[in-house]
Amino acid sequence: MKKVLGCIRRADQDFHLIAPGDKIAVGVSGGKDSLLLLQALSLYKRFSKTPYELHAITLTMGLEPFDTAGVAALCAALSIPYTVIPTRIGPIIFEERQEKNPCSLCATMRRGILYEKAVALGCNKVALGHHQDDVIETFFLSLFHEGRLNTFTPVTYLSRSGLTLIRPMVYLPERHIQSVCRKLDLPVIHNPCPANGNTQRQTVKDYLLNLEGTFPDARKFVAGAIANTPQYNLWDGIREGRIPGMDEA
Repeated sequence: MKKVLGCIRRADQDFHLIAPGDKIAVGVSGGKDSLLLLQALSLYKRFSKTPYELHAITLTMGLEPFDTAGVAALCAALSIPYTVIPTRIGPIIFEERQEKNPCSLCATMRRGILYEKAVALGCNKVALGHHQDDVIETFFLSLFHEGRLNTFTPVTYLSRSGLTLIRPMVYLPERHIQSVCRKLDLPVIHNPCPANGNTQRQTVKDYLLNLEGTFPDARKFVAGAIANTPQYNLWDGIREGRIPGMDEA
């Protein structure tokens, strides 16, 4: 966990993610990324001089099997309040609408419900488990499908809800997350989504794996370019506390 906490500390210091008195809703999908984020933020709270609260939130998608008992037990062990919100997002997308490219609509619906619940619980921030590889993959998805240089930011103000969205693991590689999750034996829930592993993001993952066969340090250099090339205006100004804003879809 030392590297995990080090990456979170670096992101917190670089982008001013956590402030005294924050009440942070952690979006816990049940996957390895969000579970490690929850565990790490609980540990970081002990070592950080900044007092803050955590509240874990899971949305069920109406797809089975999806057993949240393990996540509930982890939250109890960490003394973190846990809320499960049942939804019908899965049946709506795959049965009623029969979406051919379901990921964007699914993400929009999930975020809307998560933000609404976070506000109802009195939270002022939402933390998501996006990691360094997510940053890189989103960059290539934007390049190949939108023709622009863009990716998500470590911190974003959501103007409609008044929440601030933070991504504390943007410096942490996915391979390290996988290793730590195995060692900690976190209660990962199998993703029942029919599109799992068959998405545009998975295509980019495969592309990057092939790219690393020729350029072994490709991910490291792309991540460095995103974080340190202000003329592309990707993360420009965030380190100085100028938080970009957006309206939720």
